[in-house]
Amino acid sequence: MSTKDFIEKDYYKVLGVPKDATEAEIKKAYRKLAREFHPDANKGNAKAEERFKEISEANDVLGDPKKRKEYDEARALFGNGGFRPGPGAGGATFNFDLGDLFGGAQGGGGFGGGLGDVFGGLFNRGGAGATRTQPRRGQDIESEVTLSFTEAIEGATVPLRMSSQAPCKACSGTGDKNGTPRVCPTCVGTGQVARGSGGGFSLTDPCPDCKGRGLIAEHPCEICKGSGRAKSSRTMQVRIPAGVSDGQRIRLRGKGAPGERGGPAGDLYVVVHVKEHPVFGRKGDNLTVTVPVTFAEAALGGEVRVPTLGGPAVTLKLPPGTPNGRTMRARGKGAVRKDGTRGDLLVTVEVSVPKDLSGKAREALEAYREATAGEDPRAELFQAAKGA
Repeated sequence: MSTKDFIEKDYYKVLGVPKDATEAEIKKAYRKLAREFHPDANKGNAKAEERFKEISEANDVLGDPKKRKEYDEARALFGNGGFRPGPGAGGATFNFDLGDLFGGAQGGGGFGGGLGDVFGGLFNRGGAGATRTQPRRGQDIESEVTLSFTEAIEGATVPLRMSSQAPCKACSGTGDKNGTPRVCPTCVGTGQVARGSGGGFSLTDPCPDCKGRGLIAEHPCEICKGSGRAKSSRTMQVRIPAGVSDGQRIRLRGKGAPGERGGPAGDLYVVVHVKEHPVFGRKGDNLTVTVPVTFAEAALGGEVRVPTLGGPAVTLKLPPGTPNGRTMRARGKGAVRKDGTRGDLLVTVEVSVPKDLSGKAREALEAYREATAGEDPRAELFQAAKGA
């Protein structure tokens, strides 16, 4: 991406969030759009694929606090692709080359390291060394994995099959079937060409002759057609940490597409989907479970055995007069936290009403009803309703 393209792109608009959006709001917007436009859900839809790339690119910048700060500073300085003069500047024309800004000032004055240091963090382009052929960082890859509820809580190692662009094996990534590409005469190996935009500004674009590679193949490789890159498929064993939640996006550094000309590999982003459990639920780091108890247990109290996820049952003491819906806590029986400790198991009591009663049980309940005939559990309800 050229500097001009970067300045003019409104990543906030791409994700549909305001400029003061929180990290949580950005993450939520990205997940919603990524699911909607993911290539797997839009087979053969080129527009959806392009939209997914835009969404991923926007999230890569806005989802990283450091990159987002650099992006906001650049947008504030250059606005929609042009330098914003300060107060009182009027209609003055600024005749200078952006190379002075992005490449660093000469002779110890001016901007020091230059704004190239700002954009270098975003696009892996250094300011001072931009005149030399640079190594290329590999592309980031995004994949998805579906885990069972237990795997998400305990952690799991899963196989992921991924397809990405990698150095062509037939030509060793040179693009030339003889392995002897030449330096592009148009950009002199930089992979970029300057383009004037009027008013003394100079912007850079990928070289149209070498497609930004800095090299031209005299005898193009038949496999990669001279690009030096070819589609590669591989299967990786990826460790998903314990305690991940549904929709969480995990970043694995250096596990993306291989770099070019000695450049580092990109990153792998794995979006985790978690299946529901028939017994247990989850609230943050705590697990939840609903346990039925008899009326006698709730009224008289007693000990209740409660199942745990993947471990032995625990026994909770039910105090006399326990109401329906009361929640008790079994400490240390929940999900794994980042620090290695565990959350709790939240046990909610549900009083079970029998559908069929034996003769003896019915007689006992009839006797209980007669013994408590003077009590009205709804008296306070009606009193409160009248006073409201």
